[in-house]
Amino acid sequence: MSMQTVTLKLPDVMLQAAQKLAIQNDVTVGQIVRDLLVREVHNTNRAKTSGRTDEELLASLQTLLASDMGAATSWDDLERRLQANGYNLRPAGGGLTLHRTSNGERLCKASELGFAYGALVRRFGEAMPGHPHGVMPGDLPPETSLSLM
Repeated sequence: MSMQTVTLKLPDVMLQAAQKLAIQNDVTVGQIVRDLLVREVHNTNRAKTSGRTDEELLASLQTLLASDMGAATSWDDLERRLQANGYNLRPAGGGLTLHRTSNGERLCKASELGFAYGALVRRFGEAMPGHPHGVMPGDLPPETSLSLM
């Protein structure tokens, strides 16, 4: 899994408490923050209505597709890679959804796999051909970066 660098601003007292906790648990402050975010995302996803994607299905799809989705260099390349595994992406609202090519079944949002439409637009330098929200990279805010090591 690819990791991004992010910078956080914390009050001194909170940073000191986090550092003390990190030392007690023999981990980094970054690991504490990552664990908290994973827990929060999990809790938020559990609170969704019936439209949420099964967590086991998501984990399986991430394992199967993350490498190909991460390595794709263009929309055509991404489409070829997904097709080789029996899947495709389709526009949905302002984003994308993943479907089985065999029967068209909608499986999840691309963002649930960690590949939001805006991030793919930035990466490929163009909107997805045929997407109704032809967002261009210059229209999107820059990625946020946070240092947590």
